[in-house]
Amino acid sequence: MIIEHGKRVLEIEARAIAGLVARIDQRFADAVELLFACAGKVVVSGMGKSGLIGQKIGATLASTGTPAFFLHPAEGIHGDLGMLARKDVLIAISNSGETEEVLKLLPAVKRMNLPVIAMTGRVQSTLAKHSDVVLDVSVSEEACPMGLAPTASTTATLAMGDALAIALLEKRGFKEEDFAQFHPGGTLGRRLLLKVRDLMQQGDALPRVAPGASAREAILEMTSKKLGMTTVSDPEGRLLGIITDGDLRRVLERGIDLAQARAGDLASKNPKTIGPDALAARAVQIMESYSITSLVVVDKGRMVGVIHLHDLLKSGVI
Repeated sequence: MIIEHGKRVLEIEARAIAGLVARIDQRFADAVELLFACAGKVVVSGMGKSGLIGQKIGATLASTGTPAFFLHPAEGIHGDLGMLARKDVLIAISNSGETEEVLKLLPAVKRMNLPVIAMTGRVQSTLAKHSDVVLDVSVSEEACPMGLAPTASTTATLAMGDALAIALLEKRGFKEEDFAQFHPGGTLGRRLLLKVRDLMQQGDALPRVAPGASAREAILEMTSKKLGMTTVSDPEGRLLGIITDGDLRRVLERGIDLAQARAGDLASKNPKTIGPDALAARAVQIMESYSITSLVVVDKGRMVGVIHLHDLLKSGVI
């Protein structure tokens, strides 16, 4: 029975969101245009559960390139209206469209000549009648069996807010690099901001031997630099190949005498490389695609470093 109750809630809320699709019409386009043209900030306001949804909508707008903040309507009518400026746009959220605290914001907002976008479940409500654009977020039923707790209605409002934010994101041409500027912390920020040059082993830490070096010299270089590989390069720094632990095992399996072998003979030619300005996340993708643990970093035909899987793990990119 508990499982059936859970499924019923999700089905009702899924239908509530699906019902919004037909309402992505000219009113929605007008709302996006108003927000896009906003020369100030987008101010989102709502009371109770609508306020909590409004906080999330404001946060999503702010993180996707639209300056926005949440204004608690009760605090607003007790002094916080000073946060509003003449070039702002207000998104007012009220399922009934009659929330007293939200309606009390309107006279001040109208005096400042700020556009108002209403998100409401009643398109004939007081809030709707005093708004420039009305987005219908009504639902046929709440998931609460008593029809009292805001459930499907708040889900629908949240989904409409996401639709606004992403439509704006697309209209602005917002890119990964822009997104990263607003998310510098955590794994997401590291994946979008860290470049190969930030993590690669370079200078004395870069394992390298000449093609004429002995197998012993190559093994010592691999051991001392602790990357499980060494590059083989010419005096100008051009990459000729790499030697890995796997290469050495394969050489032994073929019965080749390591005492007589030279690094140039042991090296795998045409190894996978990457540029220093590539995202570190791209290095992860290449390593995963080819089941390898390191990439040689090449810039303008010259070898400048090596990035290893361990470097990526330590940085938190993975």
